[in-house]
Amino acid sequence: MAERSFAKEVEHLHIGSGEIFRGEGILAVTKALLQSGVSYVGGYQGAPISHLMDVLADAQGILSELSVHFEASASEAAAGAMLAASVNYPLRGAVTWKSTVGTNVASDALASVASSGVRGGALVIVGEDYGEGSSIMQERTHAFAMKSQMWLLDPRPNLTSIVDMVEKGFQLSEASNTPVMLELRIRACHVYGSLTAKDNVAPAFTLRDAMENPVRDYDRVVLPPSNFVHEIEKVKHRWPAAVEYIKSHHLNEFLGGVAGDVGVIVQGGLYNTLIRALELAGLSDCFGETRIPIYCLNVTYPLIEDEVKDFCLDKKAVLIIEEGQPDYIEQALNTILRNADIQAKVVGKHVLPRAGEYTGQVILEGLQKFFDAYAPSLVAVNSRGARLPLPPDGQKTIAEIVPQRPAGFCTGCPERPVFSAMKLLQKDIGKFHVSCDIGCHLFSILPPFDIGNTTMGYGLGWSGASAFNTAALKRTISIMGDGGFWHNGLTSGVGSAVFNRNDNVLIIIDNGYAAATGGQDILSSRAGHKTKHTNNPIAKAVRGIGVEWLKEVNTYDIGAMKKTLKDAMTTQKKGPKVIIAQSECMLNRQRREIPLRNKAIHNGKRVVRVRYGVDPDTCTGDHACIRLSGCPSLTLKDNPDPLREDPVAYVNNDCVGCGVCGENAHAAVLCPSFYRAELIYNPSVVDKVLASVRSAVIGFFQKRGEYARAKYTFGA
Repeated sequence: MAERSFAKEVEHLHIGSGEIFRGEGILAVTKALLQSGVSYVGGYQGAPISHLMDVLADAQGILSELSVHFEASASEAAAGAMLAASVNYPLRGAVTWKSTVGTNVASDALASVASSGVRGGALVIVGEDYGEGSSIMQERTHAFAMKSQMWLLDPRPNLTSIVDMVEKGFQLSEASNTPVMLELRIRACHVYGSLTAKDNVAPAFTLRDAMENPVRDYDRVVLPPSNFVHEIEKVKHRWPAAVEYIKSHHLNEFLGGVAGDVGVIVQGGLYNTLIRALELAGLSDCFGETRIPIYCLNVTYPLIEDEVKDFCLDKKAVLIIEEGQPDYIEQALNTILRNADIQAKVVGKHVLPRAGEYTGQVILEGLQKFFDAYAPSLVAVNSRGARLPLPPDGQKTIAEIVPQRPAGFCTGCPERPVFSAMKLLQKDIGKFHVSCDIGCHLFSILPPFDIGNTTMGYGLGWSGASAFNTAALKRTISIMGDGGFWHNGLTSGVGSAVFNRNDNVLIIIDNGYAAATGGQDILSSRAGHKTKHTNNPIAKAVRGIGVEWLKEVNTYDIGAMKKTLKDAMTTQKKGPKVIIAQSECMLNRQRREIPLRNKAIHNGKRVVRVRYGVDPDTCTGDHACIRLSGCPSLTLKDNPDPLREDPVAYVNNDCVGCGVCGENAHAAVLCPSFYRAELIYNPSVVDKVLASVRSAVIGFFQKRGEYARAKYTFGA
């Protein structure tokens, strides 16, 4: 059950030549694949291309009509290996994943297919997850493209340009016998727009054709001596062929003014941001009409030397807007111009930050510094003719003014109680080393839990603690999600621990989905699936690989979770110890149950909804419950007692009734202020009678208590 359904949107993928297609960038990419005659598509979900995988999953009907094979790959490595189909056969294939972590995982397969070369067009669609909204280490795809000699496309963020680059990407790949990478930032993935569609095209050469007419060419196998020849092919044949195609088909664009002493060279994906900055500076309108010459690099690797020289020949200086570091493009531009004895000054990181996302404000400040130094006559002015000043020295940024709000677990998340139990365990046995993993559970590193020392990669939680496989007074605990387990953790984590007789502890959080990437189904998902084989228990796989100490626990039972953790940390039994913490992802559960509940209520059916609350008269204001939970629905409100100043805990209407707050209060022996309530919609006659009886009994004791207090107070 993915985070978002595109069942309605994918119907627009049927439209034909001349019709107007409207939608998000990811839908446009899918349409472009269908228009390109692709034979197969694979990939692994992850921001910012998770929804691309969801679109492809929802579009399996139209994919089948065109004989396009789609596969949700087990990992990025598995997706990258799919491109092997294009090595010997004229099959167009595309794979997608989150970069740069996905590219790292797929590196073996990508390096091999880049070495052997391809007959059919091979396209790697990379979600370039760089910038303030990123969830990974800050690196760029550019280095990998250079390293393996794969051509890198970075289209302008509009639907027409994106679709054009997808289609041209396949053609470029075939013209140069080289896989092509196409990077899309998060804004490009979700930009909304329109384009003139073309007809969808079924592959001229199908997968069945290839299977029934197999081809073997030893020259394409990455083994000596073929691999030595591949390197020469890249330089002598593939690279020149790519350059010729890029030039003749005008993949890069010359925009804005045609002449001037200065100009701007910009990565295609940053073009919209550049235009916004020029608009703020009074040098462009919102449609990109500007007299500043712009060389837009829709292909950032390889650079086309003739185009660079032609653009810079009459310039005193050019500003290169290249996000991130190292400054690969800036260095290459300097090399090209100096070798050609062209004296145009290349300005980049001197006026722009070496690291960090290039927002409109960042580029605006860089433009002003550049124009001040090299084109005072074009100094940035606004529409009223007044110069736009740089921010005064010492002025605080938005990040410094607005309080940080770190990411956290969703309301009712089944992973939160696991870390509540770990906090309680630390009180009993002291602190211990925790090796974290990629996934929602990584939020445990942040307040209020502050649990976790390192994270090394998806499914590498236990491997991240493998150096600590030695005798010690205290064992380590490693974390792994079910998505990471099936991605990489079964072999590199559990298998390695069994083989090396690891004596430490692993918690596998089994919430039923690849929750962090949008709730996609995985091997151990409980629900049935039309095209996938689910319901494969993690416990069965773990036992099958040789783990003997294995416990399965409901995550919401904090007492049982704490006891199981303590047993694992203190048992005399040697060998790897695995705890499978099970409960369904609350976000997916609510997506499924809320529409059904609302429908039942609307139809007059009796529905019971569990809610938790805090008695303000009993709450001590200690707030230990919040420190052990961090649930977004557990907050504070003013104390109703005028003699007490501390605010009391309060459960707001976001509560989903998971019971973790109450469980924490019980397991930690906290105050008894939490209560459980049942909200009954469309109550039956019995419910109404019981409610009347309860009200009468409670009212009787309340009045009796009030009478006793009054008698004691006034001595009556």
